[in-house]
Amino acid sequence: MPLAHAAGTTETLRVPGLQQKAEILIDEWGVPHIYAASQTDAFFVQGFNAARDRLFQIDLWRRRGLGQLAQVFGPAYVAQDQATRLFLYRGDMQREWNAYGKQAEKVATAFVAGINAYVDFVTAHPERLPYEFKQLAYLPAKWQAQDVVRIRSHGLTRNLNSEVARAHVVCKANLESDTVRLGLKPKWEATLPEGLDPCLPEDLLKVFQLATQNVRITPGSLAARADDQGDSIRIAAAENPEETMEGSNNWVVAPAKSATGRAIMANDPHRAYSAPSLRYIAHLIAPGLNVIGAGEPALPGISIGHNGSIAFGLTIFSIDQEDLYVYELNPDNPDEYKYQGQWERLRVLHEPIEVKGAAPVTAQLRFTRHGPVIFVEKEKNRAFALRSGWMEPGMSPYFGSIEYMRAKNYKSFKRAMLHWGAPTENLVYADTKGNIGWVPGGLAPKRPNWDGLLPVPGDGRYEWAGFWSGDQLPSSYNPKQGWFASANQMNLPDGYPYQQRKLGFEWTNGSRFARISEVLAALPKVSLQDSMDLQNDDLSIPARRLTALLAPLSSTDARTQAALNVLKGWDCVERVDSAPAALYEVWLTRHLGTAFKRAVLSQDAAAAMGPPDVAVLLDTLEQPQARLGEQAAHQRDAILLGSLGRAYAEMLTLQGEDPAQWQWGRLHYNLMEHPLASAVDEATRAKLNVGPLPKHGGPYSPNQSMYRPGGDFRQTNGPSFRVVVDVGNWDNSRTVNAPGQSGDPESPHYRDLAEKWLHGDYFPLLYSRKAVEQATLQKIVLEPGKRAAVSRLGSDACARDDALCHLALRQDRMRPAHPTDAMP
Repeated sequence: MPLAHAAGTTETLRVPGLQQKAEILIDEWGVPHIYAASQTDAFFVQGFNAARDRLFQIDLWRRRGLGQLAQVFGPAYVAQDQATRLFLYRGDMQREWNAYGKQAEKVATAFVAGINAYVDFVTAHPERLPYEFKQLAYLPAKWQAQDVVRIRSHGLTRNLNSEVARAHVVCKANLESDTVRLGLKPKWEATLPEGLDPCLPEDLLKVFQLATQNVRITPGSLAARADDQGDSIRIAAAENPEETMEGSNNWVVAPAKSATGRAIMANDPHRAYSAPSLRYIAHLIAPGLNVIGAGEPALPGISIGHNGSIAFGLTIFSIDQEDLYVYELNPDNPDEYKYQGQWERLRVLHEPIEVKGAAPVTAQLRFTRHGPVIFVEKEKNRAFALRSGWMEPGMSPYFGSIEYMRAKNYKSFKRAMLHWGAPTENLVYADTKGNIGWVPGGLAPKRPNWDGLLPVPGDGRYEWAGFWSGDQLPSSYNPKQGWFASANQMNLPDGYPYQQRKLGFEWTNGSRFARISEVLAALPKVSLQDSMDLQNDDLSIPARRLTALLAPLSSTDARTQAALNVLKGWDCVERVDSAPAALYEVWLTRHLGTAFKRAVLSQDAAAAMGPPDVAVLLDTLEQPQARLGEQAAHQRDAILLGSLGRAYAEMLTLQGEDPAQWQWGRLHYNLMEHPLASAVDEATRAKLNVGPLPKHGGPYSPNQSMYRPGGDFRQTNGPSFRVVVDVGNWDNSRTVNAPGQSGDPESPHYRDLAEKWLHGDYFPLLYSRKAVEQATLQKIVLEPGKRAAVSRLGSDACARDDALCHLALRQDRMRPAHPTDAMP
């Protein structure tokens, strides 16, 4: 039975490593409110509690990040482990800790000590062990503090995938064609770096994709043996996507614009869906610390929320932190590459990878001066390595929030953000004195002689010249309009010297921001409910622009005219029961984009890219002369009508002859999938997964609902966590986290928030002790305990579960040392 499973219970535990008594009050929505006598204890209990609710998730996070999957899952995971180890931080650990502030190492040490205390607890009480470990027959691992920061491959940096996609278009066509794939902002023309052959090997990104993808667990992967033949035993890299434009919205509203008379902060980060959720809500209370909100469960601190003085939220700010380097290899020695006219040796590490049921495998990890080698092309005698901000000190994703979450005013908040590394973020700010602001942060490389949009030769001509400092990024404090918002759009202000600093030219479609701005500007006063409604707004700006182009058109083709009739008068809100939304999405993603590419590109260029940039498509269709030449308006109308007719024909196949019966939610759905779902029987799968749920919204509405073009319409990305903070009246803040707070499928908090999330409902994000106590359903009292001088499974536990006892003892013997900290 999981810890504190039953409602209305109080449980007292003695926990070695805890300094003084602490309490975890779990409210009716599964949010833990942690009361500790010191900040060290608060982070210790945060780790203990994260393991209590999300042990399998955080153990998988650690194993994936350190390259230790094969140790418990077998030989199918060796390639993924090897790929991941290329991207561990291997620099000086003291510089790494110092990059996050004075308390960083102490915070991480306390946090992992708490995780380890819970690992000890469940291995001594195997009846408490989460289901997944029993199913997979292994025990959770102990952590070291450096695990928190050395893992980089869970982070969000950019733009490697897009560099390769652009090179592919240039190889088949030219740079002008690539502006249809992705329009550059601010105004910029990419150039081909001198000495670059843009025709890159097909499998170039597979190692990188393996290193950064989620863990795939299947019956076949678990049953694979080391002596199986061929590639069938290996976990394959996911299909290489072009750059994944992770979304998010946030805004802050000043008191003069707010219906409450106080500032408001709203944030809804858009990430991949899973069960349990990526994010976890927690509340940490100790002398000098009272912070609440969401973070990632494997990390200490809070990255989105408030601390009783200030509120903060984040979205991606598109600084380019990656470059692909291409090297000439020595034909007489493939371990040497040319740099500044000389042959330079690759640095090589050899690390053992423990493999379940097989002998260890030695991983050979190769590095140039710029970073890990991800591909060798023997045919052209070339090697490819990635230089990434990941390799620099201070780049552990989100860990820097332990500094800004303590800030008490704008000055200290901005100072904390000066050294923020990753992900590159728009941080919004609001405080109890009525101030609001915007402070972006992220490691920003200086590229003196190129723009970062294409791979470059690694021969010394293209080198980073340090980094732009945090105070050289733009910012805003108390803007005159009384609000500030970001939605990953290009938001460099007028006059910013982007031509010199070249932070990045690849930004997310601006439609979400356009809709957010439209709503906030139109409201005389913005309420909390307005903010919640806006986070759940399903109006599509691209749909509105496209239906405006269709409005004056008609067709002699019966199906095309029928399609025009379906869309006529539509309000462009993508409701779950909407027939126009279903037709529109099928049209936009499966037909209009293809027709547009064929009209404006050569056949080779069109085949060399995926869907066109919707912003470029819309701009061109509204002003067709630039790309469509003579009779541009006529050609534009032919593109619209021809593709719309084909979309209507597909809808007849998908949902029948009567358009009145079509529904977007019959195509578009959300499935929050557990990592083990593919490896269990159907009945168990139904317990582990949440959904499928018919889903409203689309890729370009504030309530973002991304799906893979060309695949089915399953939602892949969007807001699972939402928060609206009433700054100063903290108990009046609202939040939701889908599908629920717990990672235990048997817990009432595993899926209890899914329906709230789906329908745009929220629950109170309680802050005061009085409000928390009134909503508390479960209480866990932790008291300091003495560390038992026994194995990881004590003698009593061994008597209760002999199999797990022997498994634990075997894992203790086989546990590998950490990968080498420094490269030779």
